[in-house]
Amino acid sequence: GETENPEKIMPKAINSIMWRVGLFYVGSVVLLALLLPYTEYSGDQSPFVTVFDKLGVPGAAGIMNLVVLTAALSSLNSGLYSTGRILRSMAVSGSAPKFTGVMNKGKVPYGGVLFTAAFGVAGVGLNYFMPKDAFEIVLNFASLGILGTWAMVMLCSLHFWRRAQQGRLERPSYRLPWAPYTQIVTLVFLVTVLVLMWCDGGVGRTTILFVPVIGAALVGGWFLVRGRVAEIAAARSGD
Repeated sequence: GETENPEKIMPKAINSIMWRVGLFYVGSVVLLALLLPYTEYSGDQSPFVTVFDKLGVPGAAGIMNLVVLTAALSSLNSGLYSTGRILRSMAVSGSAPKFTGVMNKGKVPYGGVLFTAAFGVAGVGLNYFMPKDAFEIVLNFASLGILGTWAMVMLCSLHFWRRAQQGRLERPSYRLPWAPYTQIVTLVFLVTVLVLMWCDGGVGRTTILFVPVIGAALVGGWFLVRGRVAEIAAARSGD
């Protein structure tokens, strides 16, 4: 929404993410699988620490803790930025509280940033009361957000493709390959992940039990704000 030339910038950004995920995430997992048999890894130790220990690297645990903390801080910084911007856009359209759209002199949506940071503080409290399960709880609930976001993206993309087929709008030159099968396969994959989380038991199964609650909260929230969203949309169309 803030890109001056989305027709050129967005394809480059999307393609670069594909390559980086393939190289740094998938590539590292493949490398670990090639270095040691799966029986050498355990849930009690980072797989990278396991490999470094086998290679005789001194201080492997400390090195990986530094890497993990740096990556976590980078991810937190990225999350604060992106979430703050998204809340700003939602507040402008009437879908989020007005204070999340407040900007400072530097054009930073500090209302949304502070609101997001509050959840980080809640995570600190969770770690204090449940240190053994805090990480897994946060990871599972974050995965629900990721799965839900991508599911909505695929549903919207599928709806967009259907309207294009009906001639109601024109698809851009940069298109999702193999549509609509790509969207359907992705949705099936996301549902499969939920099933696997349920089958895993423990925190994963408890997380899945919260899906109806989260869904009801989202639907209820939409009914609370839809009147304001309609008013803002009507005012914009009038302008």
